Amino acid sequence: MKTRAYVLHLERATARRANAQALLDTCGLEGEIWPAVDGAQCPADEIENAVGTGLFDPPYPFPLKTGEVGCFLSHRAIWADMQQRQADAALIIEDDAGLDPKSFAKAFDLAQRHIGSLGYIQFQTRPQKGPVTAIDHAGDMALIVPQLGGLRTTAQLVSRETAAHLLARSSPFDRPVDTFVQSHWHTGLRPAMIFPSGIAEIAGQLDGSTIQSSQKSLRERLSREWHRGRFRRRVAHSSERSRAPATGGIAGGPA
Repeated sequence: MKTRAYVLHLERATARRANAQALLDTCGLEGEIWPAVDGAQCPADEIENAVGTGLFDPPYPFPLKTGEVGCFLSHRAIWADMQQRQADAALIIEDDAGLDPKSFAKAFDLAQRHIGSLGYIQFQTRPQKGPVTAIDHAGDMALIVPQLGGLRTTAQLVSRETAAHLLARSSPFDRPVDTFVQSHWHTGLRPAMIFPSGIAEIAGQLDGSTIQSSQKSLRERLSREWHRGRFRRRVAHSSERSRAPATGGIAGGPA
């Protein structure tokens, strides 16, 4: 199986450039540093065409930040680029990832054995909570399909067919890319994950998050936490009722 690496890097995040290059040099694959979309610089009409509201249940309760829009557009651009290449799959890594070459090589070998059937495998940075379906393991590394999909897009292996499916299902989109991927009751695909994976999130050691945050009043913060908790409960309920295959892969095959 031929796999290509994409290291997502926002050009203005100069403090991350060296880490992005190190990721490309140590991941063990041919590829490129892929220019991330800068949501803050996106024309208003481009954002308007890409972003919707209330597209599926549960409705996402917050307006998307420009950084979240740019992040989703970046992943969609890679999914689209994959359709023009001969590679069967892509390793997509964000530039705030830390990679241990020896551990990651073992996790990647485990993922590559199953990407054809699972379609989307996250190299998670934290353990999963809740019910899971065990798929395989390599030493202390477990490949599982969680009932409630994990968040974060720090690093993942995605098949070309799955990329085409997610591309079609995300036009337009109404929530962050990791929340969208988590929504297997909508996409028909339960994302699998490996943990430990040799991948860590090291944004705090670089320059922090590139997704903008704003100062909010206590009342605004409390309101946001209430809406977040309600949304998470509804996501858990949707996950329990989802008809996406419990062992991964796209329901009914690729779109």
